[in-house]
Amino acid sequence: MNRGALRAVSLAALAVAGIGSTSEATEDFVVRTSPLTYFAGRTPGEAVGDGLIWRGGLNLTSDNDRFGGLSGLSFVDTSAMIFVSDRGQFFTARIAYDESGRPAELLDTALTTMENSNGEPLPRQYSRDAESVDVVVREGTPVAVRVGFEHLTRAADFDLDGMSPAGAARNIAIPEWLSSARSNETLESLCIAPPASPVAGSTLMLSENLRTNGGQVRAWMMGVRDRGDLAYETSGNMVPTDCAFLPDGDLLVLERGLGFLSFAMRLVRIPADLVRPGAVMRGAVLLEAGGGDIDNMEALGVHVGPDGETRVTIASDDNFNDWQRTILLEFALVDGP
Repeated sequence: MNRGALRAVSLAALAVAGIGSTSEATEDFVVRTSPLTYFAGRTPGEAVGDGLIWRGGLNLTSDNDRFGGLSGLSFVDTSAMIFVSDRGQFFTARIAYDESGRPAELLDTALTTMENSNGEPLPRQYSRDAESVDVVVREGTPVAVRVGFEHLTRAADFDLDGMSPAGAARNIAIPEWLSSARSNETLESLCIAPPASPVAGSTLMLSENLRTNGGQVRAWMMGVRDRGDLAYETSGNMVPTDCAFLPDGDLLVLERGLGFLSFAMRLVRIPADLVRPGAVMRGAVLLEAGGGDIDNMEALGVHVGPDGETRVTIASDDNFNDWQRTILLEFALVDGP
């Protein structure tokens, strides 16, 4: 994200220390969780926005200084989550729910250092700024994750070992207009279309703030048959920070901006038939939020939750700042996929 924008946010958004359940992983890595009960004045089970139900959230803290900077999210199955961080790491965990279907804790938490194509750790921060991730599925089986990076702008695949990414990166060709843009406003969002989508199997890549001549956010689609430029229309100071497809092929886009002394967040749903090369993607706003309900919301994932409902999970990037929080928010989609 644009780090300059962060400096405009007041220190009034100080981190809230969490005390709650703990889950241990390799190298004594511990993430503490405490529940987030209220969102926009609603309690879990109440409707928020347009077609969403607030299911609850978690505040995440750790004494491990490698934890944080969560910028992208994808689900391997109904509970296994893979995040990417600003410092070239994968954070993996399983989300557990209480008897009411509210997020309760994270289990099996682990951090894995990303490797370059030579199988070595990414050499410097300029090359580590991972911003987005999605799971590559072949014949119904998750086999890899696809990751988007900014600064040294590129996309790469990493094999999956169970729920954990492993091994050397396999770089993917992307268009020159995207790969040559070397800033923190380039490849921010990446997601892969599901079988029900008209562009099934294609990868959508959204820049954060590279603009067309018409002022829309530039995007690109990579597919066997569906390949080419497209654009995303937003408004105000909002920019896309992540994307995720719903099972029916509709696209969710998470946007972030700055409000008065705080961050702002917007969730947009785009019809499946508008997600194609040559299109300008526009959609309906499902949710807007700001103030203490959110932080710097950058990661978006969709999965099947308890009782089979479609869950939308949104997480924040604290940029490794003490005055920001790492929080996870979860909503159910009322009308299903």
